[in-house]
Amino acid sequence: MTSLEKMRNIGIMAHIDAGKTTTTERILYYTGKIHRIGEIDDGQATMDFMKQEQERGITIASAAITTTWNGHSITIIDTPGHVDFTAEVERSLRVLDGAVAVICAVDGVQPQTETVWKQADAFSVPRLCFVNKMDRVGADFFYSINDVREKFGANTIALQVPMGQGDDFEGVIDLIKMKEIRWNADDDGETYVESDISESYRPLADEWRAKLIDEVASNDDELGMIYLEGGEITNEQLKKAIRAGTIARTFVPCLLGSARRNKGVQPLIDAVIDYLPCPTDVPPAKGIHIKKDREEAVDIPCDETKMPLGLVFKIQQDREMGALCFVRMYSGKMTAGTQVLNVAKKKRERINRILRVNANHMEQIDSVSAGDIAVFVGLKLAQTGDTLGTEGMPVLLESVKFPEPVISVAIEPETLSDKDKLVETLAVMSREDPTFTSHEDAETGQLIISGMGELHLDVLVTRMKDDFGVKANVGAPQVTYRESVAGEATCTSAWEKNLGGKDNAASLTVTIRQNEQGAGNTYTCAVHNAAIPDAIYAAIQAGFESSFASGIQYGYPCADVGVIVTGIQYDELTGTPFAFTACAAQAFDEAARKAGAVLLEPVMNVDISCPLEFVGDAISQITQRGGMILGQDSKASGEIMHCTAPMAKMFGFSTTLRSVTQGRASFSMEFGHFQLKAGGLGQ
Repeated sequence: MTSLEKMRNIGIMAHIDAGKTTTTERILYYTGKIHRIGEIDDGQATMDFMKQEQERGITIASAAITTTWNGHSITIIDTPGHVDFTAEVERSLRVLDGAVAVICAVDGVQPQTETVWKQADAFSVPRLCFVNKMDRVGADFFYSINDVREKFGANTIALQVPMGQGDDFEGVIDLIKMKEIRWNADDDGETYVESDISESYRPLADEWRAKLIDEVASNDDELGMIYLEGGEITNEQLKKAIRAGTIARTFVPCLLGSARRNKGVQPLIDAVIDYLPCPTDVPPAKGIHIKKDREEAVDIPCDETKMPLGLVFKIQQDREMGALCFVRMYSGKMTAGTQVLNVAKKKRERINRILRVNANHMEQIDSVSAGDIAVFVGLKLAQTGDTLGTEGMPVLLESVKFPEPVISVAIEPETLSDKDKLVETLAVMSREDPTFTSHEDAETGQLIISGMGELHLDVLVTRMKDDFGVKANVGAPQVTYRESVAGEATCTSAWEKNLGGKDNAASLTVTIRQNEQGAGNTYTCAVHNAAIPDAIYAAIQAGFESSFASGIQYGYPCADVGVIVTGIQYDELTGTPFAFTACAAQAFDEAARKAGAVLLEPVMNVDISCPLEFVGDAISQITQRGGMILGQDSKASGEIMHCTAPMAKMFGFSTTLRSVTQGRASFSMEFGHFQLKAGGLGQ
């Protein structure tokens, strides 16, 4: 067992192609976890073990692995960089204690870097920056860390400075040890040489060492006093203050290297140990204790002697073992072969086996304790976000919130006999990926699958065919619209029916209005009458919430609709919950049509990166699709344009953008918001 102080749970996060998986591969090699470096381009990377990841050369699913370095245990989760798989990053950051943000030395902060950085901020994750690709033409370490500072307001501190950049990159200067470090190319960078700083680099090293001490001392009272009194600050004092500031998220230490050229990785692993938190350094997890009479907020300190509590943050389907539940333990200890309580579902489940996860290789262990991450086999009911505990500690940990799917396609089995298998497969994949949903269209009878983007759905459909052996035909992508109301309307609706010889009657007065963009649907009952049973109030609310899901005119879910019940006419002889649920649905329909139904379409945030000479062509392509240009940044690698565009017009954009820019432009796209669609569905 590793003590909590010697345990690190970290994530590697960045924009697509910044070098996350390459950096992780080197960390595993130098820590002795693997004995040969696998390259992404050859489909040999340890962490990209899925067939599709190897074929496409990108990370699709976050992979976990545990390794050791200088007596410390490090669990690493390599997360995807493509925006379509943002949910993988979201659920990984939810359970991690620290993160390494990989920044491209040429491009600086890229669009998806901003997304993952904001996600890490949302979960208060301390992080380091590793400025990668220092050997590339146009690499600029100082520009990159300044870009991080400007874009995120992060207080970046350089722990190293480069000896040359681009083609001239030969090594790094460690500003704490004040030594030059050069890596040996003959043994894949496994050995390196430390030497005194040469005279040519001495001014640069002295300047940045002074900046480092000044920044750290200004945020640490003890060092501040020594600094002001002109005393000598030792390296140990400096490292201790940097660690405290990193964990408190006062500043972000920055290191550099070239993972592909095997330079700079060992100091990065040292920095993970020295500066990122162990499970006891981060604030206690927050939970809600479910008592019989009330719910109570509680803190869960990371302590293996307390009652057991863990969070299921990911589910992965295995052909032989079934559902593999990735669990982060926050308290206590769980043992294989014992029963646990699924707190949300209030059901007991048995843990058949516990596995230590090493990418696609599993190692069986007897138990897992607070602060650790492991895989549970045998849980039948668990879903992403469920809390595992005991009757003695029925605490619900905060679940992970996932974005809504924005793109849909129709899918049908090639043969009738495949239909049941297809439905089963869709259910399994929905359990694995919360941003993937499927449903049967009530009008057409078609099976509709929805996801976060074209690539997301393409990957899932390919998995369906290759991994599950389901042959299916897929239709053209369709946009998932929303419905709302244009104004405000009030109406009184009465409903009555004789069912089984008993009269059922209800009457409601309802006001419906449009909420602010992004506010979501809201339900308020302004009537408070003690003579009306609680079951009636619950039935009315259920009726309106069901109406939100079924839409107004086109059958799309509602967005930003507010409902206020201002009158309830209740008769204890005829007023039944069923009658009020039906009346609520009827009242919603009448009031919404009176207020004027409108269609909302998803609008995407698009970032286009291209050389200066093709900016006009790229802008032309986006404006032809009804897009708007919000701003433009100039970088060493070219221009980056920030735009918005309706999703319905963005299908096939990748092909046309490449053709007008001779293949030299790239773009990333993520869901922004829903806005009023001009014209009807056909326009």
